[in-house]
Amino acid sequence: MGNDHVHGHHSMNDMLHSSTGGENGQLAKSDALWRLLRPVHLHLAWCAILSAIGAAAGFAPYIAVAEIARMMLGAGETSGSAVWMWVAIGAIGAGVRLLFIFASSRLGHYADAALLHDVRVRIVSKLGVLPLGWFRASGSGAIKKRMTNDLEEMHQLIAHALGELVGAGAAMITGFAYLLLVDWRMALISMAVLLLMVISYRIAMRSATTHMSRLLAAEGRISAASVEYADGIAVVKAFGTGGRMNERFGSAVKEHTNAMLDWVKETTYSSAASRLLSSEMTVLGVVMIAGLALVSADQLAMADLLPFLVIAVGLPTSIMPAIQGGQGIRKGRVAASNIEELLQQPALPEPAHPKQPASYRVELNDVSFSYDGSTETLSSISAVCEPGTVTALVGPSGAGKSTLASLLPRFYDVTGGSITIGGVDVRDMTSETLLSSMSLVFQDVILLRDTVTENIRIGRQDASDEEVREAARAAHIHHVIERLPQGYDTVLGSGDGGLSGGEKQRLTIARAILSGAPIVVLDEATASLDPDGETAVQEALAKLATGKTVIVIAHRLHTIKSADQILVLNGGRLVERGKHEELLAKDGLYARMWNAQQKGES
Repeated sequence: MGNDHVHGHHSMNDMLHSSTGGENGQLAKSDALWRLLRPVHLHLAWCAILSAIGAAAGFAPYIAVAEIARMMLGAGETSGSAVWMWVAIGAIGAGVRLLFIFASSRLGHYADAALLHDVRVRIVSKLGVLPLGWFRASGSGAIKKRMTNDLEEMHQLIAHALGELVGAGAAMITGFAYLLLVDWRMALISMAVLLLMVISYRIAMRSATTHMSRLLAAEGRISAASVEYADGIAVVKAFGTGGRMNERFGSAVKEHTNAMLDWVKETTYSSAASRLLSSEMTVLGVVMIAGLALVSADQLAMADLLPFLVIAVGLPTSIMPAIQGGQGIRKGRVAASNIEELLQQPALPEPAHPKQPASYRVELNDVSFSYDGSTETLSSISAVCEPGTVTALVGPSGAGKSTLASLLPRFYDVTGGSITIGGVDVRDMTSETLLSSMSLVFQDVILLRDTVTENIRIGRQDASDEEVREAARAAHIHHVIERLPQGYDTVLGSGDGGLSGGEKQRLTIARAILSGAPIVVLDEATASLDPDGETAVQEALAKLATGKTVIVIAHRLHTIKSADQILVLNGGRLVERGKHEELLAKDGLYARMWNAQQKGES
């Protein structure tokens, strides 16, 4: 049994459980699905009705053939008018099937387009009001999955899976109903084969949850190991084997293989039985043996055996669409749950009565913060950052520097104390007012797939081309841009036009210069710069700081020697403050960090 067959069993199991809702988690996902589908539930209801009628009508040609054959064998009226009546019924049924299936498909795709438009608008609207910290914690992968993968699963469910599942059910009911009218004993025998197939699927899937969990966990490890391997390919090539990378990848692959083998061993006989029972040849054999036995005992006319050879043998073909429909519903439930989880994320609280700051004096008033609500990352930090000054945040890794900087633009809200700008709590300012007052330059450089000019102009949308160039000159990046293939019109793509890490960082500093925002936050802005580039950017930052409130996070202490005040953090607490010379004289943590860096550089 291959992987496809295992997943096929999983799909059938989902279909069989869809009527009951499965476990509590499945019920919650189902609820999320129906809540999401509510705006188009009438369209989907009509889509299901049309699909059911079309599928039922699709049996008319086969029933017509069976009835004509019965008449030819003397089991009924043999007049020409009766034959042509059945021919007409078969033709009309075929036409109705084509028409209704087409209408159902069109209606399903219309509902799909309408719903996905509504969901995309809701997602984008929600993303616009979420705290920026949520994006940093979740990453772009989570958003991409919901905007692409999950919406694609919803498309498959709405446009295809529901119609396939309802149509398959209607087809089986229609066929079984006709067979009951012909001979109830043969009809029950035929359906017994399909019922045994369903039972064998249930047996094959009795431990599906456990096995699927193992497989998904192993696939996750394989994916992580693959990314690690690709990211560390230089190390792999340099050292030949990649050492522990290869071991982790091999271990993940082995676990996946073992999980699959365990599932295959457990389901070998039950899956073989289900495949055998779902085969048209099995149904044909059972129908022939049982039918001929009844014919021999004068319990069934030969003419009445023909419908079972035509209709009953074809019933298993409705199973696969039902499997695919059940799989679509399962994936749709998961996708809807993921989408609803995003839509239910709490928005960044906006003030009912927003205030405007009178100045751009930044005050940290006994600020505390915890990511999980229990362990404090920052504790009781107080400081004042005056306009026209540079405040540097330094400290060992994990001291809380970047966390403190992220509280200023409300990537997260403080859990204790307050942050004010011009005497106004940042929570009493609208997000637009707060963010427009700041230029943020972080160590992770983000460039858009657009021209260099537009990447800088993000800082101020109404800036002229000359103002963009002036900002680039101030950031000491103008001469680099001029050397690009199309200069300022060069489109930055995945390779970012050949810019180095330091040059890309200086491009983002040009944005900050162009914006002219009165508060500038620089998180490790010089971390990826070479000595020449660092000197150039320091000169640019000196111009940027004029009349502005500048807050700089730096590991290279010599870059902030001239800062107006240096705040030294350690373990989430403010342990020292002062100017460079004052802190050296204290011979504390800052002095030790400075001396260590001086020795390292020498």
